[in-house]
Amino acid sequence: MSDSNILEVKDLQVHFPVTEGLLKRQVGSIAAVNGVSFHIKRGETFSLVGESGCGKSTTALSVLKMQSVLGGQIIFDGEDVTHHSPAQMRGIRRKMQMVYQDPFGSLNPRMKVGSIIGEPLRVHGMAGDKAQYHARIKSLMKIVGLLEDMAERYPHEFSGGQRQRICIARALALDPKLIICDEPVSALDVSIQAQVVNLLMDLQERLGLTYLFIAHDLSVVRHISNRVAVMYLGKIVEEADRDTLFQTPKHPYTKALLAAVPEADPELEAQRAEKLIIGEIPSLRSPPSGCTFHTRCVDAMPICQQQAPDRTTDGASTLACHLYP
Repeated sequence: MSDSNILEVKDLQVHFPVTEGLLKRQVGSIAAVNGVSFHIKRGETFSLVGESGCGKSTTALSVLKMQSVLGGQIIFDGEDVTHHSPAQMRGIRRKMQMVYQDPFGSLNPRMKVGSIIGEPLRVHGMAGDKAQYHARIKSLMKIVGLLEDMAERYPHEFSGGQRQRICIARALALDPKLIICDEPVSALDVSIQAQVVNLLMDLQERLGLTYLFIAHDLSVVRHISNRVAVMYLGKIVEEADRDTLFQTPKHPYTKALLAAVPEADPELEAQRAEKLIIGEIPSLRSPPSGCTFHTRCVDAMPICQQQAPDRTTDGASTLACHLYP
C-alpha cells in the first residue's frame, strides 16, 4: 500500500430537488450528501458504512460522476474531475470501475457472458483483433474463478455468486486503478459472501487494486477494510483504521451499529446493553438541527440540539461529536 492518495473527496455536496404539482415546481431540496470529505490511499480498501439512506451509494456515484454534484471537489489520480464533462470522463472511467449490489440486475440478460465481460474493451476501443479479444475474455474469466466454456452461457444460467464474479471480471477488463464496490455481497447467500470477499482481497493483492467498499454488514467490513468511515444522514460522523474503529469506537452512532451485530455466544448476547440507539431515522427533507444524530442519541447534551459538531481528531479517530471537543 502506497502513502500517496488515488482519490480525494473534499466537502462533497449532493442535493436532490423536491417537487410538487403537475408542473413539478421545486419546493425544496434534500441534502443526500452534506459535506463529506475523505481520501483513499493506493492499494487500500476504504469502507463507507451506515444505515440505508445515509448517502453511501450517492457518494460512490458522485465519485464516478454518474450523479450531479452541487459542491465540493473530487480529485482522482491527481486530476480534479469535479467539473469534467461526460466526454472528459470517458478516459477517466477506464481507471474507475464499479461492481453493483444486484449482480443479475446489472447484467444484460440478452447477452452471453463472454460479450458482457468484453463489452468495456469494445466500448473503449481496446478489444484488439479477434484472437486478442477472446484471449482477454478467457483470462478475465479464469482470474475470477469461472470456466472458459461458460462464456457462451447467459446470465440466468448462473448462480448469484457466479454472476457477481462475472461483474467483477467485467470491472477488471480495462485494468482499473480504483474499483467501487457498492454492497457487492449483500444480495448473496452468507456462504457465498465469504467466497466473493476473499476473491476481492486476492485480486487486490495480485493486481494492486484499490477499493471504495460500501456496505452495511459490519462483519464483512471488518474482514476486508483498512480504514472505515461511518455515515449518518449524509455526513461522516467517525473515521478510523479498522482495528481502532472496531475495538475502541467513540461516536455514539458507531457504538450503536457495533452493538447491533448479534453475538454467537448466548451469554455474551444477554450481557449486552439493551438499547444504544432510540427512535427512527429522521427524514432528510427536514433533518434535525445541530447534530443530526441528537434525536436518537442516548448521550445527547443541550449543545447537540443547537450546534453541529466540527470534525476533530481524538487519538487515531476523526469524528464529529460534542463528546470529544
